[in-house]
Amino acid sequence: MASTIFKDILVPYDGSKNAFRAFDVAVDIAKKYNSNITVLTCITKPAYRGTWYHDASASSPKMKKEEKAAEEKISKMIEPVKKKTDLSIKHKIIPVISATNEISSFAKSHKMDLVVMGAHGKTGLEKILLGSISQGVSQKSHCSVMIVK
Repeated sequence: MASTIFKDILVPYDGSKNAFRAFDVAVDIAKKYNSNITVLTCITKPAYRGTWYHDASASSPKMKKEEKAAEEKISKMIEPVKKKTDLSIKHKIIPVISATNEISSFAKSHKMDLVVMGAHGKTGLEKILLGSISQGVSQKSHCSVMIVK
């Protein structure tokens, strides 16, 4: 039986090519170590006058549309793997203010052993202002982080 050094693997997924490659790498690791995979998609909450807030906008039609689109992409990605393997793959979609903070917090609160994520995703202006999300997660996470190009 394989070692369980990476029992639980988190894969932040934003729909980018690098995030898809990161999922493939996570699947390979999970096969080797008999790991569980959780795919996490963060949907950014809207901004108001330069500050972030949370209100009913998290359940707004736009947020629901983004969540549905994410759900479809994730399902298309994970269902073929589930059919071909006996891996445990779950997914979660959450509204966030800061993807970096939420990914790191999720990894810690769910006791993940490894985060596997793409080097560059769909970050736009946030990447320019705050730096790479993958870099931020690698600095803030309690567990190992593998960044896939």
